[in-house]
Amino acid sequence: MDERQAPATVPALSASNVTVRFGGLVALADVAIEVPPGTIVGLVGPNGAGKSTLFGVLSGLLRPASGRVFISGRDVTGSSPQSRARLGLARTFQQPELFMGLTVRDHLVLGHRVRYEHRRLWSDLVDFRALFPPTALETEQVEALLELLGLTEIADTPAAILPLGLARLVEVGRAMATRPSVVLLDEPLSGLDIRATERLTAVFERVVSNSSDGLSLLMVEHDVASVLALSSKIFVLDFGHLIAQGTPSEIRADTAVRAAYLGDEDVTAEGTAAPAHTTTDRPTPDGVSPSGPPRHE
Repeated sequence: MDERQAPATVPALSASNVTVRFGGLVALADVAIEVPPGTIVGLVGPNGAGKSTLFGVLSGLLRPASGRVFISGRDVTGSSPQSRARLGLARTFQQPELFMGLTVRDHLVLGHRVRYEHRRLWSDLVDFRALFPPTALETEQVEALLELLGLTEIADTPAAILPLGLARLVEVGRAMATRPSVVLLDEPLSGLDIRATERLTAVFERVVSNSSDGLSLLMVEHDVASVLALSSKIFVLDFGHLIAQGTPSEIRADTAVRAAYLGDEDVTAEGTAAPAHTTTDRPTPDGVSPSGPPRHE
């Protein structure tokens, strides 16, 4: 993806001065982040840097000790995850959370109904194919999304038999069916081989570039090479602190980032393609960092 300046407009998602404490441990310290409309933004850092904690704060699963969270300029710090979803925030998880008995199309239909016909969900949970025929809008939007994601040929395939890469793609599709303004992607490339990684990253670029509403993606990922290739801006956490932010070229050149990854220049060097599902973990006994206290996500 070509590097570009973020548009001068209200961020799709932002957080300012976020601090999170677990007992005496500071998991995040005065962290600020912005996701402009119509962009892919990366969030990286070694294990225990605070990435999952920040995702929890952004999605409403965790309340910060201090700091604010905004969706399209609206303060949602005290809002529930459900309220944030209604304002345009969607999220995927490290392990796909799909209904094994439903097809690919069914999952996208459910996502659509969350946004447009949420009163039907109770009946859908009892019997998904029960009383209500799909509306013309539902059919049109679900079929268009299947085509955009390259899932049309497997639309009637049960989720139970999908490989991991396609299962992750279905979860992304279900999130997109809610017509969000920003999607939080939690390690979407974890465990994928090179082919599946290339397919999924191509989809991410396509859905953002084809969005008429300025869809944005905020991606937590250990595959730093893919993040550098995809993102227009990247934020780097280490020990709960924001140690760097900038374009891919600025992140590649940042000495603090190199130090955080124990001098592993392969993951930041210009033009280097790290193997798919390569991680930048710093494994140590009992989760203790070589230069600091125990890490907590």
